[in-house]
Amino acid sequence: MKDTYESPLSSRYADKEMKFLFSPDKKFRTWRKLWIALAEAEKELGLPVTQEQIDEMKEHQDDINYEVAQAREKVVRHDVMAHVYAFGEQCPKARPIIHLGATSCYVGDNTDIIVMTEALELVRNKLVQVIRVLSGFAKEYKDLPTLAFTHFQPAQPTTVGKRAALWIQDLLMDLEDVEYQLKKAKLLGSKGTTGTQASFLELFDGDHEKVKALDKKIAEKMGYDSCFAVSGQTYSRKLDSQVLSLLSGIAQSAAKFSNDIRLLQHLKEVEEPFEKNQIGSSAMAYKRNPMRSERIASLARYVIADSLNPYMTAATQWFERTLDDSANKRISVPEAFLAVDGILNLYANVADGLVVYPKVIEQHLRRELPFMATENIMMDAVKRGADRQQLHERIRVHSMEASRVIKEEGGENDLLARIAGDPAFGVTLEELTALVSPEKYVGRAPQQVEEFLAGEVADVLERYNEVPEEKTEINV
Repeated sequence: MKDTYESPLSSRYADKEMKFLFSPDKKFRTWRKLWIALAEAEKELGLPVTQEQIDEMKEHQDDINYEVAQAREKVVRHDVMAHVYAFGEQCPKARPIIHLGATSCYVGDNTDIIVMTEALELVRNKLVQVIRVLSGFAKEYKDLPTLAFTHFQPAQPTTVGKRAALWIQDLLMDLEDVEYQLKKAKLLGSKGTTGTQASFLELFDGDHEKVKALDKKIAEKMGYDSCFAVSGQTYSRKLDSQVLSLLSGIAQSAAKFSNDIRLLQHLKEVEEPFEKNQIGSSAMAYKRNPMRSERIASLARYVIADSLNPYMTAATQWFERTLDDSANKRISVPEAFLAVDGILNLYANVADGLVVYPKVIEQHLRRELPFMATENIMMDAVKRGADRQQLHERIRVHSMEASRVIKEEGGENDLLARIAGDPAFGVTLEELTALVSPEKYVGRAPQQVEEFLAGEVADVLERYNEVPEEKTEINV
């Protein structure tokens, strides 16, 4: 439909797997799985639930009668009770025991946790894919010297691969956080109206052990180790804030990468991929704008801002339950996941197609390297018997004049020629040129990259070797 608003995160950026996780079909199928798990657990613990009723529910687990549910919701104004009714219409034998003892949050909150957990697994796998692509890039360019920057001012050289290792390091930190969150994932369970499990205690005639066992059985049937030990009617909304904090962290890492690429593309040292028929500008046909990197930055900014929503929601919940979380939660959590899905698609695509221009990199480096080499030049002259203080002043004067020629006249850096022409240094231009070989000024950058890739990065890639290598395509 072209006459109805549709979120760009769904239509343009996120993949179908992530979109399915936040779809109505996924939600309502999970509700039915939870009702089945509840019925099975209640039967196993001695409540009057029959296998025939459970089989009937399983038979209609996935064929949801949406029209019935929608019509009923218009009458009762309650989505959970509308779906209980619709399920009961399909399962007349099971109707009396569907949702037995539970509240709306039994299906709503447990489903939200399940969906967020599965979405984090998708995010984790995409992080691994990006790390894999960047590690190949870092290895390929670990030895290529490049001008490094502090404050975006020329600084001591590094290598192109070392810079990529910095991007990987950020992603490893994100991956570690995602792994931790997944490791401690637990369901709400069946806690009742205010979290006291009073309704279930009544059902089980005051048997506390059976009420406790009910939570454990439901968790196991849904693939989890445990449930929250205590809760109000809902799971603590702090969980949502923790999850979106992770997504914000990934967005921050991606934005850092995208900003670096945008700056490097301005310098003409590294470019993001650019298709044969891609248009960079509607007005200036020659332009190759870093559109994908800009889109990463744009989506990242949205996620970082969106992550404030669950912070505020968690902070403003009243006692055991208040419903001002619901409308916000329905928007902020899915949209954050869809945006991060799009960000990681773009990140993988850009990283996999980066174009490096070594000649431009070398040109920029050689323009600045003579200034950085002056300390070494001075020390060599001192070893030959020169006066350090005298040489320091001469280098200062020569450097200022060379800088003036570059800035005011647009000339090349002639600092080495000036020093070679100064008898106080006693060195030839050929000797100076050899002294300022870029490889001599990158420190341990190549070795750092090798050690990093062979250590932490290799461990991660080995741990996730089952994550398939995929060529990431983007929609627009």
